[in-house]
Amino acid sequence: MPTSKKAGKAAASKPELKLRMRISLGELVGVGPGKVALLEALAETGSITAAAKSLDMSYRRAWLLVDELNRALRQPAVSSAVGGQRGGGSQLTDTGREVIALYRSIEAQALKACQADIRKLMKLMAG
Repeated sequence: MPTSKKAGKAAASKPELKLRMRISLGELVGVGPGKVALLEALAETGSITAAAKSLDMSYRRAWLLVDELNRALRQPAVSSAVGGQRGGGSQLTDTGREVIALYRSIEAQALKACQADIRKLMKLMAG
């Protein structure tokens, strides 16, 4: 019986766990893995443009994610300076740094708490 390339590739790969926690506010995804990764990249690069580029994301997409995140929070996660001699730039606020720290802490705690069940589930995988 022939197998599809996709099925063969999945069987040849090793299982990998990815937790993808999201916090929604109505239809708005307030916090999620993409926004946290963008905040981390922004912390490293100091600009939305550079952060977007480092994540292979368009500037427009990155700006929309930052705007959506800022609107979902009581205090903005990112503050931006416009133009000027040295150009603009963006930086994380204390809230932005706290969002990253809390998100990553929750991930780590969830993985630790569920470690035995995750191990059992991974053993059931074909890889």
